[in-house]
Amino acid sequence: MRQRPLSLIQDDLVDYEKAMEQMTDLVGRRQRDERPDTLWLLSHPQVYTIGRRTPEQHLPDPSHGIPVVSTGRGGQLTYHGPGQLVGYLIVKLGEDEGIVDYVREVELRLVRALGALGIPAERRDTPPGSELLTGVWTAETGRKIVSIGMRQSRGVTSHGFALNVEGDLTPWNWAVACGMPEVDMTSLNRETHTSPATGAMDRVRAAVAEAFEAA
Repeated sequence: MRQRPLSLIQDDLVDYEKAMEQMTDLVGRRQRDERPDTLWLLSHPQVYTIGRRTPEQHLPDPSHGIPVVSTGRGGQLTYHGPGQLVGYLIVKLGEDEGIVDYVREVELRLVRALGALGIPAERRDTPPGSELLTGVWTAETGRKIVSIGMRQSRGVTSHGFALNVEGDLTPWNWAVACGMPEVDMTSLNRETHTSPATGAMDRVRAAVAEAFEAA
């Protein structure tokens, strides 16, 4: 894995659509070489986001009251909410790299971060003809703990990953996550059998930042 130090931005709870506006600005500035490669860590209020290929039958029942927002990233439906760490990656790729190459790198860096937090994890290759297995999965229980959806424009990446730390997992069950009806979404707390604890999110942020060489 190549060295790729990133500039770190950190926020707490940011409305999804406002975050998209800021991310678009960061991408434009990176395309013009006005800022360095960047990792932006934050969380969102409850929202479902859908990719360009998300079937209508995968959407949640509107009665749950959680908004659904279309997005330009790859991947399918994802849930965001408090207690989840979102990372947006604004990175200029090398001439020898494509977005798929970088997504593999993102998976491996998140595997490293989870290992540092005591959660053995793995990325998975997608069998021919199957739904994409992009993301990170727990090695011992086989549950999905990180969702990843990215794109690139003029050589610069955008969007990123969502790591479930300590939030309510119930909303994942109200829709079809990641295009996989049988997927079992999990969190750091579920895997370690702990309740939300003071400082837990800070520890996860630090581990993720270190794994991405972000400061």
